[in-house]
Amino acid sequence: MIVNIIGAGFAGVEACSFLSKKGFNINLYEMRDKKLTEAHKTKFFAELICSNSFKSLSMTNAHGLLKKEMEELDSLIIKTAYEYRVPAGNSLAVDRDKFARSVTKKIKNLPNVNFVNEEITSLNDFLKKDEFLIIATGPLTSEKLQEEIIKLAGEKSLFFFDAVSPIIDASTINYDIVFPQSRYNKGDSDFLNAPFSKEQYETLVEELKNADKVLPSDFEEKKIFEGCMPVESLALRGVNTLAFGPMKPVGLIDPKTGKEPYAVVQLRCENINKSMYNLVGFQTRMKWHEQKRIIKLIPGLENAEILRYGVIHKNSYLNFPLIADKNLYSIKKNKNIYFAGQITGVEGYIESAASGLFTAYALWSGLNNRTILMPDKTIIGALQKYTLTQNKNYQPMAGNFGLIEREILNKNGKKIKGQDKRQIMAEESISIIKKFFHLHFN
Repeated sequence: MIVNIIGAGFAGVEACSFLSKKGFNINLYEMRDKKLTEAHKTKFFAELICSNSFKSLSMTNAHGLLKKEMEELDSLIIKTAYEYRVPAGNSLAVDRDKFARSVTKKIKNLPNVNFVNEEITSLNDFLKKDEFLIIATGPLTSEKLQEEIIKLAGEKSLFFFDAVSPIIDASTINYDIVFPQSRYNKGDSDFLNAPFSKEQYETLVEELKNADKVLPSDFEEKKIFEGCMPVESLALRGVNTLAFGPMKPVGLIDPKTGKEPYAVVQLRCENINKSMYNLVGFQTRMKWHEQKRIIKLIPGLENAEILRYGVIHKNSYLNFPLIADKNLYSIKKNKNIYFAGQITGVEGYIESAASGLFTAYALWSGLNNRTILMPDKTIIGALQKYTLTQNKNYQPMAGNFGLIEREILNKNGKKIKGQDKRQIMAEESISIIKKFFHLHFN
């Protein structure tokens, strides 16, 4: 059995890994490095574009629970992420270069995978064959292929635009001002914190509001995804928006003053040797000369050298519930064609990998008379269910406990809430996933 996979991002490689274990012969198509997207910089698979963090590891956090579920399902992405982990407190962050290189090597070394380095501009040849096709080209699908997808899907793609944070040279940080600490001292002091006084913070907000920006069209402006909102757009929402958002100082104490700063910019290491740091929550579409100027207003970064500028780039996704066959998880028009990853409306690195995994599972299980859907009391199963659930305003969704929200009562019949409730839900989820793996993955 032959499966053609277009796209070697998080979804494509996870699907490839799963199907190779099941004995499928796979043709994996990736256009980089012959042609790069607006945001990719390398030829390596599963390249991290925005942050190098896969977010929390806590089981009472939906992102942490999803990673644990993926680990139980023998995820290639999660396994590799742990191999190239960099310090990030209670989060899972990776050395992005080593991570991507390793994923690429592992996939190319699979005996039943044929890698084809070319851009796919037409789907005609794939449609003529009695083979399976998984389109996992992500939110940065090339224009020609996007046109083919729109024809195939029968629906116009939806668009939104997002932004990524700058990365700076660690050696140019003023460590007399910036201090290492994780919030509430959870884990090691893996984050650096640039502390602001009230006056410094208000100056920064004003400069952000007035900064020269790369402006999208009116249509694009309406489609910016909230989770990647540019810092300058947040500043326009009100003077305190950043202080209560990505610059909140809660849980941090400046050792020089013994007090909580008015606001902070946190920096997270990008690589194992800590030579690069990105500005957490500081994604931006400011023009490059403005980024230089604004970053120098951050206490301790007066002489910071920018190694990678923040950029705005295109993201696109399909109204997937309208085109999906709910019994097969393929598309309605052709039972041999599947979509996976962010193009289906999941949002985030691990969510994209999860989509690749549950899409590949649906393909394989459909051929073996097994259930195609993962259990919806787990984050991964609930994400899959979400991509099949129609609503008037279908938008990208990251893993969250709201997807598996339900009432839980204690022995006295009272509702259990908060962290206790999440802990119970997490434990149930892992128990369900373990049973599901043994019953359905083998």
